[in-house]
Amino acid sequence: MRTCERTRETKETKIDLFLNLDGTGKAEIRTGIGFFDHMLTAFAVHSGFDLSLSCHGDLHVDCHHTIEDVGIVLGQAFGELTADKTGLSRYGNFMVPMDEALALCCVDLSGRSYLVFDAEFTADRIGEMDCQMVEEFFRAFACNAAATLHLKLLYGKNDHHKAEALFKAFAHSLRMAVKRENEGVLLSSKGNL
Repeated sequence: MRTCERTRETKETKIDLFLNLDGTGKAEIRTGIGFFDHMLTAFAVHSGFDLSLSCHGDLHVDCHHTIEDVGIVLGQAFGELTADKTGLSRYGNFMVPMDEALALCCVDLSGRSYLVFDAEFTADRIGEMDCQMVEEFFRAFACNAAATLHLKLLYGKNDHHKAEALFKAFAHSLRMAVKRENEGVLLSSKGNL
């Protein structure tokens, strides 16, 4: 089983995380930001990864440090569990419709950090989560997982639906990318990543 436990403590946040890439989608999420908890729960369920995450952050300031730091820790754990890319599918892509919204995510576990984020929100916040933090979460994840991540919102009106479609597309894409289907093969024409 591919499992990882991580703890990160700064002056702004304290995070405890457990991640199992070979799980069943079990989620225990507590960040203090209801909508973010909802997105991380959807991520776990749709990826099939078991995710236990507790974050105590400086929410009296705002939600920025909590969301960014969770992205950092989740990315680090994911990067650790996929450091050996031998046998992995490496690539994943998925489109998710969420009522009127449609989102696309493409991922490459390339060992190279890159984010392309093409989505706009009309509101400033969804619940207690700043909409601009959706992009910051994905940037923190991509940088710390050493993954190339492209997320695009093709269309949508409801900001809740837009964000949820992005998180679910992200989950399904990662689920595809971590599949073991090329036993002993590193999927690279260079022979190295």
